[in-house]
Amino acid sequence: MSELKTKANDASVEEFIDSVADEGRRGDARAVLAMFERASGEKGRMWGTAIIGFGERVLTYPNGRTLDWMVTGFSPRKANTTLYTLCDSPDQPALLEKLGRHTTGKGCIYIKKLSDIDEKILAAVIKDAYKFLKKTTAVGKNK
Repeated sequence: MSELKTKANDASVEEFIDSVADEGRRGDARAVLAMFERASGEKGRMWGTAIIGFGERVLTYPNGRTLDWMVTGFSPRKANTTLYTLCDSPDQPALLEKLGRHTTGKGCIYIKKLSDIDEKILAAVIKDAYKFLKKTTAVGKNK
């Protein structure tokens, strides 16, 4: 099995955000970083070269494989800001209905611009996801 490339490292979160080419996306990244830090009570840490993660947990797959992974995180990508916060929390569907313009994919919420969404609701989504995922230990199952 190949080694996982996306793992926690000591690269600078600030330097990564400073390297984001688009000024608007860079500003959004700073605001989202502050939201994640408030919601998690943790400082962001680089995971791989392009993801800012918060907290750590060990995931266990049905085949027994384990993986060190972040609890939540985000990445200011070229096309959108990707939030690694989509989860099975019972509160999340109602929050997402109020969030504003966004799309979702497997485990992710995508936003084009922070101004497209309700920042108070986003802060609630992040806090809810962090709390819910912090206790998740198995892929597809919860404690």
